[in-house]
Amino acid sequence: MLFLKEANLDDYEKEYEAMKQFPADENGFINEYYGVSKQEFVDNVLPTFINYSKGIDLPDGYVPCTYYFLWDDEEIVGLFKVRHWLNEALKRGSGHIGYGILKQYRKKGYATKGLALAIEKLKGYMKEDEVYMSCSKHNPASLKVQQNNGASIVYSDKEEYYTRIKI
Repeated sequence: MLFLKEANLDDYEKEYEAMKQFPADENGFINEYYGVSKQEFVDNVLPTFINYSKGIDLPDGYVPCTYYFLWDDEEIVGLFKVRHWLNEALKRGSGHIGYGILKQYRKKGYATKGLALAIEKLKGYMKEDEVYMSCSKHNPASLKVQQNNGASIVYSDKEEYYTRIKI
């Protein structure tokens, strides 16, 4: 069964193993915690994820954001970062949802199904009437995932497509 589960301390072992597999930057999916030790992950990263989801200790320019791991039964297959609402920079940039699927699980439909689940989670937070997202022009698979969930391209620049899904 496929489901999203908020980052939490109970699942830290599997969450840490998953986070280790995401590169620092791959097609616009930024893993700012790449290379941290397990202890640092437990002591600092997970509490940061949990605080950000509650709007606690947000750096300037950040909005509340919940980190959801995508699970297929007992295995983590991906990560979805769901920003609860947008500021002006996010409206012109990365938008509501960022996601990554671990390499060994790609091309199996996880991103499309996970994004649908993330959109459902987002509906409980968002203030906007559209889901804003973006993806690298070098990542046509991500664009297809978004389009499979009803996205249309509203504009693009040299590096990115910017999409919207009406809610």
